[in-house]
Amino acid sequence: MVRRTRAEAEETRVSLLATARRVFAEQGYAQVSMDDLTRQAGLTRGALYHHFGDKKGLLAAVVLQIDQEMEARLQDISESATSPWEGFRARCHAHLQMALEPEYQRIVLRDAKAVLGDIGDNQSQCIATMARLIDSMIRNGIIDETDPEALALLIFGSLSETSAWIADEGGSEARLRRATCALDILLRGIPNTAQPQPAG
Repeated sequence: MVRRTRAEAEETRVSLLATARRVFAEQGYAQVSMDDLTRQAGLTRGALYHHFGDKKGLLAAVVLQIDQEMEARLQDISESATSPWEGFRARCHAHLQMALEPEYQRIVLRDAKAVLGDIGDNQSQCIATMARLIDSMIRNGIIDETDPEALALLIFGSLSETSAWIADEGGSEARLRRATCALDILLRGIPNTAQPQPAG
């Protein structure tokens, strides 16, 4: 009986997350009422309160889910590259390109930024991953000796702010092109000068 109850609770949680993710992306967080959200999920307000506390807690859970998926995509890009530096560079470019994706743009770059402010736990995970990649490249002589966490903070902060800037115009392709050119200039100064410079 306990096992069945846990399975049902997880099913309820998954349903609320999936429904919230869809309606937040389609309508925007501010436009969605809790009653409408739970009605579309076929559940009650009590279920939402039990699993997420409130609508804001539900948004935070949706953002975490999207961020985890984004991180997995970026990790695949890093691992499939021809070299650690090329993988890091491609990862940074992909981060900016995601600002054009409607779901990520509306939920994470607009609503979450306005409603949740500094979503520290999600960002900390991304920064920690970036710091590990940087640390590995330092140990292999690809990047000059420096503090991996500090460099990760500088790069991630730049990418996050620039992604929000791209999203401000509804996912402007023109802004993405401008940001991509600027990113190439920024990244060009990071690898050890004894290493071959990336193309483009």
